[in-house]
Formats: sequence, structure tokens, C-alpha cells
Amino acid sequence: MNPRRIDEVLDPNFAYWHSATFNNGGTKVVFTDEWGGGGQARCRASDPPTWGANAIFTIEDGEMTLGGYYKLPVPQTETENCVAHNGSIIPVPGRDLMVQAWYQGGLSIMDFTDPENAFEVAFFDRGPLSAEALFTGGYWSTYWHNGRIYGAEISRGIDVFRLTPTEHLSQAEIDAAELIQIDQFNAQMQPLTIWPAVVPVARAYLDQLVRGNGILNDRVPDVGNILDRAERGTATAMQLAEVAAQLDQDATAIRAGTLGGDAERLSTLAELLRNLGG
Repeated sequence: MNPRRIDEVLDPNFAYWHSATFNNGGTKVVFTDEWGGGGQARCRASDPPTWGANAIFTIEDGEMTLGGYYKLPVPQTETENCVAHNGSIIPVPGRDLMVQAWYQGGLSIMDFTDPENAFEVAFFDRGPLSAEALFTGGYWSTYWHNGRIYGAEISRGIDVFRLTPTEHLSQAEIDAAELIQIDQFNAQMQPLTIWPAVVPVARAYLDQLVRGNGILNDRVPDVGNILDRAERGTATAMQLAEVAAQLDQDATAIRAGTLGGDAERLSTLAELLRNLGG
């Protein structure tokens, strides 16, 4: 009822502060720079990678700190209006993924879990309206809603996408995201997502741990087997708790500096296993 400013930031690379998107935990915020107002070619090889881009800030104790930038990794042509524009969070547990419109640059899914090293997970690009002259077009917005991405194309209608697994995104992560169903979605509201304690969510965390070398190789078969049994309804609460205890033990060793890995994800997965046991 009584909003107040708690912090502010400046960035000399920004021309137009267009929009802000928080991650689900509220620990990061993505600001977009609509350099050129959306009607110019601003994603060419000659354009600075920090102009017309996303600036990713971390938030700690109410203060913002610049983590890094993200811009389309593939240069666009002189006849494609292109700059950072509207998007929304894709609810993959354990990661910060955002699908975003870049006008005729297409759509890009950015992983900004590590703000200093944001990277592209997936993309779609129709190509220029014309190879000879610049005509305004491309995606004005791309929003995730109930398992689909809806891209509003200025000149060519609406495109609807569904994610498919790649080296950067597993089927379990997609399944976990598609679990989140809401009646109405307003990208500016950003409702908090809370994932249920179900097997697809646990598998998503396991896939992330394997991809990031955050779990001991010897643990992976045990976790995978207990999740298979949990899905069939044959895993007991005690069996799930035993595997969870092993993961907790590893997380403790990581925090003590005696083992390498991802303590936070291991602890989250362990808690999910216990919750699966009821």
C-alpha cells in the first residue's frame, strides 16, 4: 500500500530502461534495454554486446549488484529490427530460465542461474521479413503459460511452441515446468511458483546435478532407482529416507570443503525424497 524505493542502479550502457523481470526467488532481476525503440537493427555484429541487451543484477540485503549481460549470441542482419524486449520466466525448478522476444531476432531462452555467465538454452528465428529493406516486425512478446510459449509476431501472427529436450534442458525439467498450471497469467504480476514434491521435480534436480557434476557418480544409480520405484509406488518411506540421508551426508561434506559438488541442490533433492515418502 505504501511502496518505497529501497535501491537504485545506473548503467551507462543502457539507452531505454524498458522492463524488469525477477527470478522466482526474488534474488535476481533482469533489466532490458530497448536501444533504438524496437524499430532499428541493433543486434548486428558491429553492435556492442552490452547495448540493447539484458543487464542481470543480483539482489542481496535489498541492494542490487550487476552480475552480467546477455544478448543474442548470433548476429542479425541490417534488415532486422532487433533488441531486447518482453518475456517471462519458465518455471523449471532449480534454474532461472527466461523466454524473451527480440523482434526480428526471434525468441531466445536465456539461462541466468549464474548471472555472470548467462547463456542461450534454445531459440527460434523466422528470419528477416525482407533481405533488401528493413520493415518492422518480429516478436513483440514471448510468454510461457501452462506448458507452452506464445510468441506474438508483429507481422506474421502468433506462434505457439513446446519445449523439447536438449543437452541444456532435460525431459524431466520440461515435465516439472509443465506441472505448473494457472488459470490466468499476467507477466507483470510474476506469481510465486511452488513446485509439488513429485517425481518429475526430483528428477529435474537429479538431471541438473549430473549435468553440473554436482553429485558423486556412485550416487546417481541409487537415486534414479529409488525415483523409478517411487513413481511405481513401490518405494517405502524408509528406503527414500535412506537415500536422502546419503545425499545430506554429501551436502554436509561439500559445505565443509572435503568434497566437491552442489550442496544446495543435493539438500533440495534429499528433502524431496523425504517428502515423497509421506
